[in-house]
Amino acid sequence: MSLDFGINFFPNVGPDEQSGESYWNQALDLVGKCDELGYTHVRTVEHHFHPYGGYSPNPIIFLTAASQRTKNARLITGAVIPAFSNPLKLAGEIGMLDSISRGRLEVGFARAFLPHEFARFGIDMDESRDRFNEGVAQIVALLKGENVTMDGKFRSFKDTTTLPRPVQTPHPPLWNVALSSPESFVNTGKWGFNMMAQPSVGPEKLAELLGVYRESWKSAGHKGDPRIALAFMMYCAPDDKQAMEESRVPVDTYYVTLADAAKEWSEGVSSKDYPGYEKMIARLEKDNLESRVERGAAWVGSPERLRDVIADYQRKVGGFDIASLQINTKSLPFEKAAASMELFAREVIPHFTADIRKRA
Repeated sequence: MSLDFGINFFPNVGPDEQSGESYWNQALDLVGKCDELGYTHVRTVEHHFHPYGGYSPNPIIFLTAASQRTKNARLITGAVIPAFSNPLKLAGEIGMLDSISRGRLEVGFARAFLPHEFARFGIDMDESRDRFNEGVAQIVALLKGENVTMDGKFRSFKDTTTLPRPVQTPHPPLWNVALSSPESFVNTGKWGFNMMAQPSVGPEKLAELLGVYRESWKSAGHKGDPRIALAFMMYCAPDDKQAMEESRVPVDTYYVTLADAAKEWSEGVSSKDYPGYEKMIARLEKDNLESRVERGAAWVGSPERLRDVIADYQRKVGGFDIASLQINTKSLPFEKAAASMELFAREVIPHFTADIRKRA
């Protein structure tokens, strides 16, 4: 089963550990290897105020820089958060990046899930889904058309054309992030958006949710097949023992950072728009390298092992199209991240795609 591979940057560092200058310039050096090695996309997240993702408050800024380090890789927002942005501004920024990259942008949207971000932006978490649905509808309308008028609950505007216009028509490919809510998988299929999902729920549950998504897509009458992207931590070394030893601290400290960022969920925060999130976050807080590797959510090992792991995971979830690999977790030296990226490209990627470089 063919599979495309790209790199995903999710900073989980703060100023006491690594400067923003150092982190992002190292990230750009890794992006510079994409075309040569056959990685087909570059992706980054939006988060705020905390070492868990906070170095990336605007994915479009990094992806604009990344567009100048690769001629072929697609540039994916994974994802932007409509609730925290004015749709008029975000639609214009999307058009600008699509222009700069000569039509290589793909736009992923997300609702966000960290209570401290909503609190600091002064937004009620119980409005999350309504704000998301309205914001996405307005952004898509602005990308597709000109002289747009929309009357919303949170934002309204009249006779507006955002500039510059996107290169891709009617708009760049659209993605939605869904974690564990069946409603999110249903809506993503209904809208005809591609799916960004997480392996954290386990392969059996994920297979069920992706089935819901595919059925919703089909029932809505959309043409063709949807694309599904999953994000994994990845570390590839010459042998399994070395891979586990060298990735243990970087992976485990990632979850320490997540637990701190999401601690309000364990302190009594709840929301009608996030049913069951306190339980999901509690499970994630207990994650470590072994638990992630065991359920296939972290790809760590030798090339031989990773080839087997990836093929097995594809079978368990019913197939997917794109693997987005987080390659530079906290405390992992740049040289090791680069070596892992290169070894994976040489000895794993060719087993899942027929000469990816010819299609780049």
